[in-house]
Amino acid sequence: MQAIKNKDSKIELLLRKELWQRGIRYRKNTSKVYGHPDIAFIGKKIAVFCDSEFWHGYNWEERKKDFKSNQEFWISKIERNMERDRHVTAKLESEGWKVLRFWGNEIKMNTVKCADIIETAYKEKCQTCH
Repeated sequence: MQAIKNKDSKIELLLRKELWQRGIRYRKNTSKVYGHPDIAFIGKKIAVFCDSEFWHGYNWEERKKDFKSNQEFWISKIERNMERDRHVTAKLESEGWKVLRFWGNEIKMNTVKCADIIETAYKEKCQTCH
C-alpha cells in the first residue's frame, strides 16, 4: 500500500493542469489547511479534494460486496476513510471554507466541467472580497 500515491495522482494533475491553463493559481496538498486538500485557495477559503472511487467508497453499498479476501480489513479501512472525509468536510465548512469534492471518474470524463465548478466558486469568493 505504500506504493499508492496520495499526491500528484493522474486525476489531480488533470484538474490542476486545466486550472493552471485558465490562469487560476492555487496551493497543492498544503498542510496549512486541515485535511490537506489536493487543491486549496487559502485566501478564498476553498478546498478541493480529488477522491478516487476505490479509496473513498464510491457506490459503497454495492462495492463493499466485491471484496472476496480480507473483507474485514478492507471494509473497515474504506469506511474509516469515508468517515474521515465527512469529518474533514464538516470541520472546514464550520470554519467558513467552501469544500468541493470530485470523484476520479468525474474528473477524467469531464475535467472542464469540474474546473468550471471550481472557477465559479473562486469568482464568487472574489466578489465577496471586494
